Amino acid sequence: MSETSLLGRFKASLIASAGQVVFGMEDGTVSIFGLVFGVAATTNDQSAVLVAGASGAVAAAVSMMAGTYLDVETNRDRARVLTAHIESDLRNGSTAVLESVTQRLQTAGMPRDQAAVVSDFLSSRPTILKSVATALAVSADSDLSQGPLVQSLWMLASDFFAAAVPILPFAFLSVPQGRLISGTVTMLLLIGLGIGRGLIGNRNIFRTVVETVSIGVAAALAGVGIGIGIVHLSASG
Repeated sequence: MSETSLLGRFKASLIASAGQVVFGMEDGTVSIFGLVFGVAATTNDQSAVLVAGASGAVAAAVSMMAGTYLDVETNRDRARVLTAHIESDLRNGSTAVLESVTQRLQTAGMPRDQAAVVSDFLSSRPTILKSVATALAVSADSDLSQGPLVQSLWMLASDFFAAAVPILPFAFLSVPQGRLISGTVTMLLLIGLGIGRGLIGNRNIFRTVVETVSIGVAAALAGVGIGIGIVHLSASG
């Protein structure tokens, strides 16, 4: 029973963090793809490619984890502050809160007469008024269902996993062979991520895949260009 419950919680957490996972995988893939190919384009030293890729992957994953933790924590703190302000305003009377709710409803497109009906309904129900005011005040993209640690760990795991994909071929193959296999598997991963982005965002799948793959290719070309440019500058100097 406990194992089933644990698995269920894990699945629920993964589903709730799907956006973080896809974003983390895309970031890890694109950034390390560019880094690895930049190094691999200038040397056939397998250890140099692996060291650069592994160190970059760890640094990027930890950085994204820290950024996610701070972002989620800031959103939760902001939500608490807004809730406290709403509670304070309600203790001093519901007029200010009602006006704020009515204004937000009208801004969202609700006709004035319908917003007035909602305001009349909420005026005699402070508990519902508080919930509605809080929901309208807190940003819709502030995911408060999971703590900052959980979301940052998902970001760490997804970013590092995706970053490992362009690197691993160089651990088992020579650098020339690694370039081919790394490029192939990374393209397949980017296609999968594009499909995932399209499904999550209910966007055109083909367009989203093209966008995602294009970003990855651009990162690789940028890495190769910078790597070759540095080598030429060093040689000419």
